[in-house]
Amino acid sequence: MALIYRVIPVTAFAQNCTIFMCEDTKKAAIIDPGGDVAKIEAALAEMGAVAEKILLTHGHLDHVGGTAELASKHQLPIIGPHKDDGFWIDALAQQVQMFGFAPVEGFAPDQWLNDGDTVQVGNVELNVIHAPGHTPGHVIFYQPEQQLAQVGDVLFNGSIGRTDFPKGNHDDLIHSIREKLFPLGDEVRFIPGHGPESTFGQERRSNPFVSDHRG
Repeated sequence: MALIYRVIPVTAFAQNCTIFMCEDTKKAAIIDPGGDVAKIEAALAEMGAVAEKILLTHGHLDHVGGTAELASKHQLPIIGPHKDDGFWIDALAQQVQMFGFAPVEGFAPDQWLNDGDTVQVGNVELNVIHAPGHTPGHVIFYQPEQQLAQVGDVLFNGSIGRTDFPKGNHDDLIHSIREKLFPLGDEVRFIPGHGPESTFGQERRSNPFVSDHRG
């Protein structure tokens, strides 16, 4: 059992849409398809992957803008985020205006996720961790055997997610990172919602917002 992944930067915000593919079955999950659907479809074809679901970390437009189009074209269920981000998904039209994006089709998730849930990608199981702060319903997807996580906009290489959007909370974000993510282990490699990958250990050592040595 092995998980293969590919990161496809999409939209003007260079958001890291990620394809997680089970090597054994070639079944794949598309995580955070923010837009540029043709680029995502090309990556799936290059990998030889068969998409079976869409997974969402949170409801911001640059992470969900291509969801309805992909779900409709490929008959994919939409899974996640936590229901506390429902207000963001309901406000897609307003988000389009706020961020200056082209209009996108609305959608409703087929399944909300909770802390402790699991999601299958082929033969691979992902653990769901509710990690509020950037948004109240943010979740991350963690594969323990491969020590790999897709953390959306919770944590970045050298930075953390913004908390100045509606219902963001700085204290919740710091708690999510230090009490939910870092205990998974220094060796865990994570794919953030924007920018280069890192490890929890590197961020514990050097991230000015959440390192063990901050302040």
